[in-house]
Amino acid sequence: MAICPPYPTQPSGPAPYGGRPARPHWWQRRRVRYGALAALLALSGLVILALVRRQTGTEGFLVGLGLAVLPVPLLTAAFRWLDRVDPGPWRNMLFAFAWGACAAALIAIVANSFATRWIATATADPSSADTLGATVIAPVVEESAKAAAVLLIFLFRRRDFTGIVDGVVIAGVTATGFAFTENILYLGTAFGTDQLTGDRGIASVTLATFVVRVIMSPFAHPLFTVLTGIGFGMAAALTGERGPSGEQRRLRRYLLPPAGLLLAMGMHALWNGSSTFGRVGVFAVYAAFMLPALALLTWLVIWSRQRELRTVREELPGYAAAGWLTPAEPFALGSMRARRLARDYAGRHLGKSAARVVAEYEAYATSLAFLRRRGRLGRAGADFTVRERALLHELWLRREVAQPALDHAARMTAPPVRVVQPPWPVYGVYGHSQRYPQRAPGAGHARGQDPQGRQGFHRPVVPHGPVESYGHVVPYPSRGPQAPSRDAYPTYDPYRTQP
Repeated sequence: MAICPPYPTQPSGPAPYGGRPARPHWWQRRRVRYGALAALLALSGLVILALVRRQTGTEGFLVGLGLAVLPVPLLTAAFRWLDRVDPGPWRNMLFAFAWGACAAALIAIVANSFATRWIATATADPSSADTLGATVIAPVVEESAKAAAVLLIFLFRRRDFTGIVDGVVIAGVTATGFAFTENILYLGTAFGTDQLTGDRGIASVTLATFVVRVIMSPFAHPLFTVLTGIGFGMAAALTGERGPSGEQRRLRRYLLPPAGLLLAMGMHALWNGSSTFGRVGVFAVYAAFMLPALALLTWLVIWSRQRELRTVREELPGYAAAGWLTPAEPFALGSMRARRLARDYAGRHLGKSAARVVAEYEAYATSLAFLRRRGRLGRAGADFTVRERALLHELWLRREVAQPALDHAARMTAPPVRVVQPPWPVYGVYGHSQRYPQRAPGAGHARGQDPQGRQGFHRPVVPHGPVESYGHVVPYPSRGPQAPSRDAYPTYDPYRTQP
């Protein structure tokens, strides 16, 4: 049985001639790729800014910008709250919002305008071209453009995309950015119309547009695109599964994202098409489809979040039994209230930096639980051992600050247990009588006999060596101030997938 190092010592694959690793080409470097992506998004933002400003005017653009920004913090905070169990990197959130507000909006404006003009020219009926463009062309183009951000993160940030919640968060933030830009356009255009007609107050088009798009349906675009995110999230949850039905799971994994995209297009087309029936149609579709769909998806996401917390409570006790975590940590890490109390406790006693350390500890522990679950189900990759050791090392570096805070939070949130004192002497779980004096610390005595010579005494069993957990051995880490040595890590991958 080979012992794997905690981190790779050299790149995998055959070594090039001369023994030196091959240097990547300039276009393969991470900074170059990130810089190119940032430049593309910035260029798209400048172009979309110029297009919207030309259509609405400077004053209309400023009014639309001020009104369109109002729902953005609320929606972003809601999706960030859903992602609190296993928070993804902020870079993914920033990329998703920027893609929706810049790239997806630019694609939608250009493609919708081109398609509507082509239909109007082919049919010689501009009114029907506008209706067809809003109900058919716009849903297909816009949902495809927003789904591109989810697809990119799914492909290139695979470790951060593990389930339904991740798909919902990425899709929702992308759609929030897209709705932000679209609201600027609609509200700015409405303000320009009011300037021409002289309407003010309740009769203004700006107020009507603001009520429909910002107050009644700020969740419309996120609701549509979340269906696409759920499809990608379910595909991510099925990734790596094997067994007698492995081919069926692989087929479902490939079909779920397109199915979610088609549902998003259908819901979007239904909402856009309701405007052709006037206000009655809009309110009917809103009450009969939009609100129930929102309630159903909200329940699904909250259920998925509770399932993630249950995974943390079920998978981390193996590491607690092996000595990496304290016995109370799995309970505390599986409760959002206990997590918040732990951060507050560390912040009050040690400062804001300690609260950040506890938050990082919680995130690493949650990632460790999810990794262990994927390994137990046969979904972990070949780098399971390396990733597990890296996460354990990150926990070890933060244990002195995080573990006391989490133990305090566990004591504060533990359910009360009523204890009734019996009329006869009772010996506790640590071998001490609750009615007689405790033995002196360090005093040894034989099994089956207490210090006073009474029979029936059982000393607690404290393991001093490796502990078997889930069928493999996870040795104890050293309790000294230094980081654990290589022998403190698991010596092999217990979840090695059988061919």
